[in-house]
Amino acid sequence: MTVVRALARPLLSVIFVVQGANSIRNPEPLVPKAQPVTDRLVPLVKRVAPAQVGDRIPDTTVNLVRLNGAVHVVGGLALASGKGRRLAASVLAASLVPTTIAGHPFWLEKDKTVRNTQRIQFLKNLSLLGGLLLAAVDTEGKPGVAWRASHGAKAAKRETKRSAKAAKRETRRGAETAKRQAKQLAHEARQAAKLKKAELHLG
Repeated sequence: MTVVRALARPLLSVIFVVQGANSIRNPEPLVPKAQPVTDRLVPLVKRVAPAQVGDRIPDTTVNLVRLNGAVHVVGGLALASGKGRRLAASVLAASLVPTTIAGHPFWLEKDKTVRNTQRIQFLKNLSLLGGLLLAAVDTEGKPGVAWRASHGAKAAKRETKRSAKAAKRETRRGAETAKRQAKQLAHEARQAAKLKKAELHLG
């Protein structure tokens, strides 16, 4: 891990750990803004998700806020420590979308000052989302899965071409050898016939 990554990951994750802990300890202030989103999102998730997953989703908004806070704390700590960092960044990015929509719907605000404040918070979360997406695809300079798959396919294609060319060369060499041997045998047969004819003539 480079020095930049060692500094950047904790800096990116600190807001999730702090705000997530606050959501777990004191979820009530966040319930009014979260309620409209959870009322629409939870039934949809329960319909789509497998039964064993859907049954575990909390029904109350307070518990959903706490669950979201726990996800942020665990994901933030994983990202900061580098353990499961890419998965953690992906989970945080996914959880940030409903959090942003519920927490900062600036388009609904009538007051200009409140709308501007909410817009700034909304854009701040978009910036965090961008950072998380970069962290999710960061392979620390190592080849990613997509590159390895593409490279492996190209290598296999090259190897197939090489094998085909080698087989073609061997086939051509075999044919040339067989042709030479056939000529040699024909020559030897002619020589034998001449010798036999000469013997008969002398006899």
